[in-house]
Amino acid sequence: MAEHLAARIEAGELALNTPLPSERRLAHEYGVSLGTARRATRLLRYRGLVVTIRSKGTYIADPRGLQ
Repeated sequence: MAEHLAARIEAGELALNTPLPSERRLAHEYGVSLGTARRATRLLRYRGLVVTIRSKGTYIADPRGLQ
């Protein structure tokens, strides 16, 4: 799931500085558990592809740091 989301980000399907769908929505969309969706989001965050802002959500990171 994380690899598929990373590919979508890198292809521009998920635009920079826009919110990533909620973990609950991703879990439903991919047919996985909420825990799996959370692990995928954590992996994307570790790889620098997304950034999570407390009480705001998770956003597609701008690799140039122009968030």
